[in-house]
Amino acid sequence: MNGRAWMAVYSCPNRQGVTPLFIHRTVLAAVLSLLSAYAQARDYRYSDAHLHYVDFFQESQGMTPLLEAMAAGRIDHVLISGIPVAKKWHEDEPKRPRYYAGDDAGAYWYSATDVLVADAVKRLPAEQRERFHPFLSGFNPNDKNSDAHIRRMLELDPGLWQGIGEVFTRHDDLTALTQGETPRANNEAMTRVYHLAAEYDLPVLLHSNITSQRERNPLYLAEIEEPLRNHPHVRFIWAHAGTSMEIHRHQQKLDFLLPTLQRLLGDYPNLYVDLSWSVLQPYLLDADGKPDPRWVELVSRYPARFMLGSDVVGRFDGLGETMQAFVPFLDALPEKVARGVARDNFLAVLPRKRQAQLRD
Repeated sequence: MNGRAWMAVYSCPNRQGVTPLFIHRTVLAAVLSLLSAYAQARDYRYSDAHLHYVDFFQESQGMTPLLEAMAAGRIDHVLISGIPVAKKWHEDEPKRPRYYAGDDAGAYWYSATDVLVADAVKRLPAEQRERFHPFLSGFNPNDKNSDAHIRRMLELDPGLWQGIGEVFTRHDDLTALTQGETPRANNEAMTRVYHLAAEYDLPVLLHSNITSQRERNPLYLAEIEEPLRNHPHVRFIWAHAGTSMEIHRHQQKLDFLLPTLQRLLGDYPNLYVDLSWSVLQPYLLDADGKPDPRWVELVSRYPARFMLGSDVVGRFDGLGETMQAFVPFLDALPEKVARGVARDNFLAVLPRKRQAQLRD
């Protein structure tokens, strides 16, 4: 069959009046569209701005599984910290608990958590060590001696510690289980820590719940807002934006969270927000997994003030999947904003000396 005859057959309409040539062109256009979309798909690299090397029993899978999870998850940098409390296995409990909420046994402040983090980081080869940013957390936030303890730790390892936290203040049931008084982000002991943070140019990762499990108002807002106002030279990273899974278990969603954040971000340029897991849903994404346009607008309005965190504790198997879960929200942001939230915003809150080293 010559070319002219072939075209005549190929152009002949079927019973529905559609020619094979039309179908061919339609399929080709669809394929090209898919290829174009694939070519334009964003390929994110990440910084994990909230990772605990150990769990509530001060145990860890170790650095090798963490490095493997970072490679698989395209995670370039990590805020690595310990857990500032240790869960007790009580004499009357026949079975060892697996989590701090596993039974009614208490927890106690545990300073050696920072020794475990420091040892793990210092054992790394130099090229890998550059990817880890240790935050010092092992102190009692109710003790006015804590700033002196932190200063000693900073002097023991000059240049190692790049921030303070995660500081546990208001923290769901853990607050009640931890021995001693209820810690508050605006108490005198923490005020002394903030002065030290400003002196050393250290950011502070702070867990301070915005409310209780039952109150439908920002009950504890003053405890985070007072430090923001009184310490403008300290960069505060608000863990989970003041939310928690325990709060959501009782209240599902805090309707006042978004307008509260809108005001705080406008009033305090030293506030940064850790968008870790309890913020992902039901805030960033709705029940159908679609980005909430109000949160897209908020993050776009303050593009340098948000960062991602996994909040994993000592186990790293799901690290990559945890970070990948943010992709639908990131894709809804302008590309430059999305890449900042995914990776660069965290690096920009580190001590200025450390930022300069990363640029070199």
